[in-house]
Amino acid sequence: MNRWVLLEHKILCNNLIDIHFDFLVEDQLDCLTWKFHQIPLLNQGSVGIEKQPNHRLVWLSRIEHELSNNRGLVKRIDHGSYSDIFYNQDSKKLQIILNGNVLEGLLIIDGNYCQLRAIN
Repeated sequence: MNRWVLLEHKILCNNLIDIHFDFLVEDQLDCLTWKFHQIPLLNQGSVGIEKQPNHRLVWLSRIEHELSNNRGLVKRIDHGSYSDIFYNQDSKKLQIILNGNVLEGLLIIDGNYCQLRAIN
């Protein structure tokens, strides 16, 4: 199936709350995963991201979950299906068409940045 999910990840550390977003894309046996520093907005500038180790498929169906060992709380922000994927692990590039409520359009990941563009 061609599923993806955007999770808000909150971590409480030294009385400060760190919030970032985990973006997961189903890839057969697991999920390609990136950490988004903010949610990309349609036809706006690029946002900073970091490639993360692949995550288990179970995260695609979780709505809210408290992580073990004080690693925080994750909550689903958006999810949906994707099509027309292009992924090159060596060049760290991904182009994917997302069908969601918050993320809808062509998501372009290029190294440590991503942007969301409308599909004409």
